[in-house]
Amino acid sequence: MNEDKATRYHRLRRRAVTLGVTWRVLLLAGLLFSGLSHTIRDASEALTAPAPVWLRLPLAACAWALAAALVHDIGALPLSVYGGFTLDRRYGLSRQSAAEWWKDHVRASGVGLALAMFAAMWVYAALAIWPARWWIAAWGGAVGAGVAAAWAAPVLLLPRFYHFVPLENEVLRRRLLALADKAHVPALGIFEWRLSDRTSRTNAALTGIARTRRIIVSDTLVADYPPEEIEVILAHELAHHVHHDIWRGLAVEGLVTGAGLWFADALLRLAVVPLGLRGLSDVAGIPVIVLSTMAVSFFALPAVNALSRAHERRADRFALDTTRNAEAFISAMRRLGARNLAEETPAWAARVLFCTHPPISDRLALARAWTAEEGRRPQD
Repeated sequence: MNEDKATRYHRLRRRAVTLGVTWRVLLLAGLLFSGLSHTIRDASEALTAPAPVWLRLPLAACAWALAAALVHDIGALPLSVYGGFTLDRRYGLSRQSAAEWWKDHVRASGVGLALAMFAAMWVYAALAIWPARWWIAAWGGAVGAGVAAAWAAPVLLLPRFYHFVPLENEVLRRRLLALADKAHVPALGIFEWRLSDRTSRTNAALTGIARTRRIIVSDTLVADYPPEEIEVILAHELAHHVHHDIWRGLAVEGLVTGAGLWFADALLRLAVVPLGLRGLSDVAGIPVIVLSTMAVSFFALPAVNALSRAHERRADRFALDTTRNAEAFISAMRRLGARNLAEETPAWAARVLFCTHPPISDRLALARAWTAEEGRRPQD
């Protein structure tokens, strides 16, 4: 197969991701149909029996989630090491030592484990209190958690893994603030994101909502890109603020989550007798809920990714309209693509299932079309 470096890297990364999802599905299905889910339930209930009656079900669900998550993470460890460390080192994207990677991995796994346990407790508290419409209460909790996470990301979550400082380059900071003023965006905090000790990648992002909203630019971007290119990249991020894309993303995520929980409720009611569950609130039925929401998320993925790519194209157009610098946009996209090993023209299936951003080739074509359109426009 005649592949370039970027195509080969992303093919291997997609393979690792697909194997990881397959492992999760097989584990949950195996627990469900082998009877092991019932065994874990019995052990969880025995462990939480001393708790007050009203707290036993949520705690048993929490214990079940802890046991299943530990088994999942141990089984997925080889893929985690390969996809998160080995592959990036092989292709020159990672600068972390093995010890540093393990430290981050353990920290991220701890956060994921805590979220899984809390989610299980919330869902089964809803099942205990409001069994007829438990999925609505669970959905409300999920939406609230999503908004809270978006708010906390730049001030509580990301700083656990990365170091941020106010942008120190005063000339560049003033230039970027002037750009924000030109785009009619209220002054946002602009922070330098220290990535150079971990990766050779360059990145920028709009994070947070309300008072925590800020733009972060990687130190690799600040150090290696000319101001004109940083400006068009920042203009792209400002577009997400102008068009409220974080809120739009949260809304889409909420719709998909709600559909998944509704489907989980319907499937759980059908599965009680065939799977030998004691009822809807039987902790042994957790795999049914998780697999149902995963299925809905998978089938919604093409539409969700397409919407994300549309938002990114709109942000690219905004950057071009605001900076009026297609040349800098094109050179920035080429540099980003080469630096981050982005696929220029991914296969159709990869684009549909994995790409949240337009391919580099599409973004370059947009800039050329914009230039041609501006050339045809009558001059004042």
